[in-house]
Amino acid sequence: MATDYDAPRTTIDDGGDTSIPGLTDYPAARQAAEQGARSAALIDEEELEAADSFDLPGADLSSEEISVQILAAQADEFTCASCFLVRHRSQIAHDRGGRLYCMDCEG
Repeated sequence: MATDYDAPRTTIDDGGDTSIPGLTDYPAARQAAEQGARSAALIDEEELEAADSFDLPGADLSSEEISVQILAAQADEFTCASCFLVRHRSQIAHDRGGRLYCMDCEG
């Protein structure tokens, strides 16, 4: 018999209680389940508020101004000749004619 895995399940009641049946016999467990449901609602509202503060990829940011402080390479840093990342001098793996390579690019 072929099974359609995309079909919705009909054996589980989606609107019913999702708690473990044996635990609902105890008042403390019932109270904890109700508190969990209330706190889940609060978390969902907080997530929605946080999501509003993020800009989606491809959003029009032409009116935004970005200020970044750019520092020159420090005495204990070098720029890898392969990946062009600024690294600490302890990351030098190879020096070929004055061109320095980091351990990631040489490895």
